[in-house]
Amino acid sequence: MTTTLNTIETDRVVTASDPGTRVRAVLFDLDGTLIDSAPDLAAAANWLRQARGLEALPYEALRPMVGAGARGMVGAAFGIGPGDADFESLRDAFLARYAQVLTQRTAVFAEVEPLLLALERSRMPWGVVTNKATRFTAPVLQGLGLDRRAAVVICGDTTPHAKPHPEPLLEAARRLGCEPGQCIYVGDDARDVQAGRAAGMATFAASWGYLGQEAPVAQWGADKVLESPGELLNWLGLA
Repeated sequence: MTTTLNTIETDRVVTASDPGTRVRAVLFDLDGTLIDSAPDLAAAANWLRQARGLEALPYEALRPMVGAGARGMVGAAFGIGPGDADFESLRDAFLARYAQVLTQRTAVFAEVEPLLLALERSRMPWGVVTNKATRFTAPVLQGLGLDRRAAVVICGDTTPHAKPHPEPLLEAARRLGCEPGQCIYVGDDARDVQAGRAAGMATFAASWGYLGQEAPVAQWGADKVLESPGELLNWLGLA
């Protein structure tokens, strides 16, 4: 079944602003878009702080940086970044700890599950394009039962490039047998919008996600800022 905005059938490949857009697949970022992994990532960062004699940080101080991966979490927890003397050892220790607690409290966002079910009922393939490495992505998806449902999974080490480079999204489109312009990409970080636009996909910003601490979501240049996953269903005409 081909889904189009306002159920208008067309063979044109256009942008999200055009009501004739034909959508053949929906691609999602993982952390902060499909799943709420912040509790486990924040716990790993605080475990590392406490192991070094520091007090745990408030969850609210760590959550916004989840979208920046290990670099963001180590930066938030210790105030250092790549190039600092202790960064690599702290990053490696953080990732080792995170590997032990991948799915203790991580879950699919409650409002995202109805969206996925609606896509599946309409036979609309959906997939994941994340900068998270395969060694973490695969067990998380398996633990949440998403590995059997996703039509494609592109991780941070699947291609030679990571977002904001468009190649991971272009690879996802190739594996799905779609033109990039027939896919839409949903993410909660400015890099997701940059990658989606560079790939020629319609881009949607997930405002329920982590969002980082840089420019406000309205300034990312997304085709649309989604206040809730249900808004995407409305856009697709599946609500």
